[in-house]
Amino acid sequence: MTPTELAPAFFAAAVVILLTCRVVVRVAGRFGQPPVVGEMIAGVLLGPSLFGLVAPGASDAVFPAELKPVLYVAGQIGLVTLMFAAGHAFRAHAGRGLAGTAVAVSSAGVLLPLLFGVGLTVFAHGHVPIYVDGVSVTVTAAFVGVALAITAFPMLARIITERGLAGTRFGSLSLASGATDDVVAWIMLAGVLSAASGEPGPVVKAVGGSLLFLALLLLVGRRLLAWAMERPGLDPDTRLLVTVAVLFGAAWFTDVIELYAVFGAFCVGMAMPGGEESERVVRATQSVTQVVFVPMFFTYSGLNTEFDVFGDPAVLAFGAGAVVLAVVGKFGGCWAAARLRGERPDVAVRVGALMNARGLMQLIALNIGLTAGIVNQALFTVLVLVALVTTVMTVPVLNWLDRREAAFRGSAGQHDAKEAVPT
Repeated sequence: MTPTELAPAFFAAAVVILLTCRVVVRVAGRFGQPPVVGEMIAGVLLGPSLFGLVAPGASDAVFPAELKPVLYVAGQIGLVTLMFAAGHAFRAHAGRGLAGTAVAVSSAGVLLPLLFGVGLTVFAHGHVPIYVDGVSVTVTAAFVGVALAITAFPMLARIITERGLAGTRFGSLSLASGATDDVVAWIMLAGVLSAASGEPGPVVKAVGGSLLFLALLLLVGRRLLAWAMERPGLDPDTRLLVTVAVLFGAAWFTDVIELYAVFGAFCVGMAMPGGEESERVVRATQSVTQVVFVPMFFTYSGLNTEFDVFGDPAVLAFGAGAVVLAVVGKFGGCWAAARLRGERPDVAVRVGALMNARGLMQLIALNIGLTAGIVNQALFTVLVLVALVTTVMTVPVLNWLDRREAAFRGSAGQHDAKEAVPT
């Protein structure tokens, strides 16, 4: 397709994506799910698993193959601004005295799912068609382990913020642990890509480039952002322009070093100074991009998801095993680490529930693996299922814990009242 043909195709697809996402988000909201869950589900529904299955001709017309790269780039804009806001939220809500516990929780939340994922994938070799020809068992197993180790930090931040949990112990601890978790997981992903290429280049570039990026951000980026936010008389458009220039520059650099744009954006969010002007700029970057561009990323992922692969009993069994081990490893590992660090049971179990969500970040990793040629269609779909299940279960589990705690307090209050009645 020519650029003049792609433009109307993009606009038509955008209308379908946005309307579908809005409907599904409203339905998911009735079940207490945050918008990102509805957008994930909508993306899958627009792919070959439903739309392509029910109306293949219409699906090909709305989402021609040539349109996929355009949707990918548009989705990246949404992801970058989303992670920018998540980084700013983390900076605003991170509590002190959490470092030791956050590292312990993050370490357990990475190590256990990693080991479980590697073990499951090695066990499946020769029995389940999840391997790409020419890709070693070690690389595939390591990729699955890393995918299970990831936490969906943007969604975690959104749930904590929307539910007013940012000032709670478990909210602050989950934010700190989730950020640490994902940085470690993405460094490991760079290592997997390096092993897949047979060269040390990717991991060396990621580690060395990260150090250079952090130095530039601290010495130049942070000062430039502070100047833009604090300079008297500077108009709002200029403040926004400077911020977006720094944000997109960071996204470009971290993409080039293969740490990927989302973490450059997250770091810029953390580097933003506090104050009302910063809050206005962050909100300005979210107003359109969150509504318009993030759903395009989910649709791009959904177009690569084919649930008919579960017609193979071996793939279905592998998928079920992956979901169980993902939950046990992440939820159980984070809960156990928090308890060992002396956290109260109610704090530890909520940290486990929040850290268990993988959603957006796992989908990003899966798309990277698919692009790199180390993930086939069956494995991609299995891991999308893991992302969906672990993400969808987060809010219901938190709601159940809240109801259980409220019921316990109510029964305890009635008991105290009875004890107080004179006999």
